[in-house]
Amino acid sequence: MKKILEISLGIVTSVGGFLEIGSLATAAQAGSAFGFQLIWAIVLGTICIIFLVEMAGRFAAVSGHTISDGIRERFGLTFFLLPFLSTLLLNLMVLAAEIGGGAIALELATGITFQWWAPAVAFLAWLLLWKGTFGFIEKGVSILGLVTFCFVIAAVLLKPNVKLLALGALPSMPQHDHASYWFTAVSILGASISPYLFLFYSSGAVEDAWDETYLGTNRAIAGLGMSFGGTISIAVLIVAALVLARNGVDQVTDYHQLPTMLVPVFGRSGYWLFVASLGIACFGAILELGLQQAYLIAQGLGWNWGEDRKPSEDPGFSAAYTLALLLAAIPIILGFAPLKLTILSMALTAATLPLTVVPFLFLMNDERYVGKHGNGTVSNSAVVLIILLGSILAIVTIPLELFGGT
Repeated sequence: MKKILEISLGIVTSVGGFLEIGSLATAAQAGSAFGFQLIWAIVLGTICIIFLVEMAGRFAAVSGHTISDGIRERFGLTFFLLPFLSTLLLNLMVLAAEIGGGAIALELATGITFQWWAPAVAFLAWLLLWKGTFGFIEKGVSILGLVTFCFVIAAVLLKPNVKLLALGALPSMPQHDHASYWFTAVSILGASISPYLFLFYSSGAVEDAWDETYLGTNRAIAGLGMSFGGTISIAVLIVAALVLARNGVDQVTDYHQLPTMLVPVFGRSGYWLFVASLGIACFGAILELGLQQAYLIAQGLGWNWGEDRKPSEDPGFSAAYTLALLLAAIPIILGFAPLKLTILSMALTAATLPLTVVPFLFLMNDERYVGKHGNGTVSNSAVVLIILLGSILAIVTIPLELFGGT
């Protein structure tokens, strides 16, 4: 019964971690601009994150190490600095985007400009991290994230063409705006395979003292939870294609274009469902990203760490998430456009994935850490192919998107 409860709570946690501002924004952009054509990118990203999350949990349960611990110990501090610094900077960009998304949700609810809300969002997140426990962060906020299931309901009630949905699940060449199509595909992959998801997951498994008896639980959480999260992202794309595109919105340039997505299905309540979905999804991600920044710094530098410890017991860990939240709030306070920051950070995430994933794959094939529970050919091949595809596409398309191209 305890393991069944752990699975159910873990699935909810996975949903809360999977659908955040990156997944929501990139899926909405894809649906409004290209209809169902980019469903395949969400499917591909979901498959990859299932593999990576399962590996992260397996590695933590068998070795007792987090991924960051393992990379630093296996390859040394000098090698560790490259993935460490790149992940730290990208996480900071994504954290700023999430704070921006939470602030936009409050602007939509109150009419007060989002810049004014950024300090309040960052402070509330800091207060919960300072006072809360890992169990609360992992499960409590994520349960609220189930409100995002409203997108699935809306997608079903809008009755999309099933044949077109099936075709969208197969990779295809764009019919227009080639550079934008591939850049959006890359952003979706970056949003789906954000390193903070599986790095946070491994830290959480160590916090919860997982051992080899949790391997079955881990597979269920990774497979069911991430599949459910991917389904919600696809639903966002479908709703955007059927509502935004039909209303003449073929390019999402601002979050203020999005609240009408659910109105045709739920009426006025749809507006508030969108605001709640945006706010809760972003806030859950802010907490996870703030923790992950602290995990990364503390584990990389060999400090004491743990959300269940009192701040006085791990002052470096607590200072790390405090500083991360403070720095991430600054661009939003200064008026940086949250949507542009989100899309760019997702694409850059895809470009830099090999820096984190490749050394992690070495760990998953090292018997000193995982013993008989190492990766098989299928796991290694699937992750390598998807990561290479995402990073190569990102390297090619980011300059085209930034400087123009067809």
